[in-house]
Amino acid sequence: MQISSRSATRLSSNVVRKARRRCHPHISASSLRAYATVSQRPYEFHIGASWAGKPEPPGQRPKVPFPADGLIGAWRDKMLALRQDTLTQDAGEDFFFIQQMRDNSGVAFGVADGVGGWVDSGVDPALFSQALMYHCHRYARSAWAGEPEIDPTLDYEEREQVEGWELTPYECLDLAYGGVLRERFVQAGSSTACMISLNASSGLLRSANLGDSGFSIIRASSIFYKQAAQSHFFNCPKQLTKLPANAGRKFSRACVDSPSEAATYQTKLRHGDIIIAYTDGFSDNVFSTEMVTICKLIARAGGSEELQVQTMADRLVDYARQCMMSKSRVSPFEREAARQGMFFRGGKPDDVTVVVGLVRETS
Repeated sequence: MQISSRSATRLSSNVVRKARRRCHPHISASSLRAYATVSQRPYEFHIGASWAGKPEPPGQRPKVPFPADGLIGAWRDKMLALRQDTLTQDAGEDFFFIQQMRDNSGVAFGVADGVGGWVDSGVDPALFSQALMYHCHRYARSAWAGEPEIDPTLDYEEREQVEGWELTPYECLDLAYGGVLRERFVQAGSSTACMISLNASSGLLRSANLGDSGFSIIRASSIFYKQAAQSHFFNCPKQLTKLPANAGRKFSRACVDSPSEAATYQTKLRHGDIIIAYTDGFSDNVFSTEMVTICKLIARAGGSEELQVQTMADRLVDYARQCMMSKSRVSPFEREAARQGMFFRGGKPDDVTVVVGLVRETS
C-alpha cells in the first residue's frame, strides 16, 4: 500500500469538536487492496505484510472461526488475501490490519497476538486478536491521522460539514477493545497489541503498544527506536482481556490489563525510514542487528518501493521461522530466559506476523 499527501490548513478546534460529535465510524467490511496510490501530500508510506502460523500440535481442539459471511470473517479473509503466494495463509493466533485513514491523511496499521493459554478453556485465541484488529481498522478508516483538514476559503456553513475526527493510536486501541468486549462471538480471550499511525502531511509517527508485540524504526542502517516489551513477569506479557461470563475463581489469576497502560510514543519520520511492527514470534527469534541487515540488503538490491517492503516482510518472516526451529542457535528468547535464571535452548516456535512501512518524502 502507498499513501502520500500535501500540507493543508488545520481545522479550528470548535469545528473539530462539532465534527467529532456528528460523525460515526462505518462498520462495513473494508475492500482494502494490497496497494493504493495517491499523490497529494508530502509523505508517501509503502506498506507490506507477511505472516505464518505455527504448526498445530496433535490433539489441538478444533477451532471455531468467525463465519466467512459475517463482517469480521469477510474482512479477515480480505486481509489474508493481500499476500498472494504459496505460503500458508493462516496467521495462527496472530492478526494484523492495514488501513488508509480518512481523505488519505495517513495510514494506520498494527499487529496483535492472541494469548494461547485460553485453548485449555475451549476458547480459540485467534478470535480476540482478529476482532481487535478488525475494530482498529473500523475506527481508523473513518478518522484523520491528524486534525481534520479544511479549505480555508469555505464559509462557516461548509466548514461545519467536514466529517471525521483525529484519532490517536491509543484512542483507537481503547475504542477497539470496547468493540471486542461487545462481540458476542468472542466469549473470552486476550491479546497483546501494537498500533501505529503515520501522518502523510506532517510525517509524524504515533504508536500505542501493550505487551510484547512491538515495533522498531530503522534509520540510516541502524536502530533509531525499539519499543520495549511490557510484561508482568518473564513470558507473561501485559494483555487486553475479555473474561467469560460468570468467570468465578477459575480465572481469578488472569491478567486483565487496560488500554490506559499502553506505552505511547511519537516521532517525526524522515525519508528512507523503515518501520517494522511485529509479534513476539519475530522478536523472540530474530535479533535487531539481523533485522537491520536483512532490510539493508533488500533495499540495496533496488526495485519498486512496493516490491521492497513486501520482500522485507516475507524475508523477515521466513528467517524467523528458520530461527525458531533451530535448537543450536542462540535466540533472543534464550538470552532473556538466562537473564531470569531459567534455561531455554534455541528458538521459540510461535506464530509470526510482520508489517513493514517505508517512508518517502516527495517534496
